[in-house]
Amino acid sequence: MGTNEETGMRIDLNSNSQAAFETAFQPGSVSAPNSFSTSSSLGEDQARLSSATLQAGAQVEALAAQVSQLPEIRDQRVQSLQQAIQAGTFQVQPQPVAGALFEHMIAWAAA
Repeated sequence: MGTNEETGMRIDLNSNSQAAFETAFQPGSVSAPNSFSTSSSLGEDQARLSSATLQAGAQVEALAAQVSQLPEIRDQRVQSLQQAIQAGTFQVQPQPVAGALFEHMIAWAAA
């Protein structure tokens, strides 16, 4: 490197790696239900999901389906709170309220 010539990275637009990438992410390109692989002139990449991971995913989907069936507002709880407020028997408990606010502030700051 005795000359003033600059060295740098060269991007080869004629490379077939982009075509391999596009082919790999088209529907039906996965060779098995729990694996992904593609090969190019650079080598072979593979990713496999364990059966435990697939089962956990199925459990999450089942739980999400159950939660979606629950009402967003618990009418019975809302009605009992409204009645207690109207009757003047509802008492605010400051420690749980303060604790919930504090936890919310910590979670917000961490996000």
